[in-house]
Amino acid sequence: MTPNQTDRIATQVINLLVLIVVLILMFLLGDIILSGFPHISWHFLTSPSSSFNAGGGIRDQLFNSLYLLILTLIISFPLALGSAIYLAEYAGNNWRTGLIRTAIEVLSSLPSVVVGLFGYLLFVIQFHLGFSILSGAIALTFFNLPLLVRSIEGSLHAVPDTQREAGMALGLSSWRTIRSIILPAALPGILTGIILSAGRVFGEAAALIYTAGQSAPILNYSDWNPTDSSSFLNPMRPAETLAVHIWKVNTEGVTPDAISISAGASAVLIIVILLFNFGARAIGAHMYKKMTGGK
Repeated sequence: MTPNQTDRIATQVINLLVLIVVLILMFLLGDIILSGFPHISWHFLTSPSSSFNAGGGIRDQLFNSLYLLILTLIISFPLALGSAIYLAEYAGNNWRTGLIRTAIEVLSSLPSVVVGLFGYLLFVIQFHLGFSILSGAIALTFFNLPLLVRSIEGSLHAVPDTQREAGMALGLSSWRTIRSIILPAALPGILTGIILSAGRVFGEAAALIYTAGQSAPILNYSDWNPTDSSSFLNPMRPAETLAVHIWKVNTEGVTPDAISISAGASAVLIIVILLFNFGARAIGAHMYKKMTGGK
């Protein structure tokens, strides 16, 4: 067998494997979206859920998921950015850096249910935060940090060293070079990493069952005081997210239309995650063209 024949066979095998992966993904997404899309309506998206009667929606669960996502990013992004800058720009190749990278890898390999139980024991019970959005956001920060740190660090490494050298040649300090040159150049990749991690956080359920809780109290969307128990902005209230709601409806739902609610909520969850992923690609490409002057 000639080298050209071997190369063609290897290429065909790789293309076949990629095609199988794509077909599996399309089958899963297509089945969920096609099954649930007919049940999605404006009433379904804007009405509260119902525990016993048919016709409930996912308004509060959808808002809780978005609110929890925003709070998680507010907590996790500064930590991830600082860690990534240290690892990419300051840390040397020594045992300390190796220990930090090992800790990040171990943290990324933890099952989400273990993170949830840790959050339950520490934040819900030990710190007396109770089942709340804040407890869920802190727990998801542990879940989200490894992905954010690696994506931001990769974006910083992708910036050519010539830009660092140019900043030093102009007499800029190391921090000012990072702040004024490196971070703007790495911004497209950083934004992509943030949006991709947001999609992962949005679909998380196991960790939130033990931290944010499984109850969905009635919210007052006209109350902007975050200290009121009924305010939609209160971070100390329990909050059933969309992913947890899907799990709960499938396991404990007694409403006559539980199957329809589960299918519709699953389709909404998948559509939002797809929007996160496509949005990440579009924003990253736009920012790259804008900052590099590409067409």
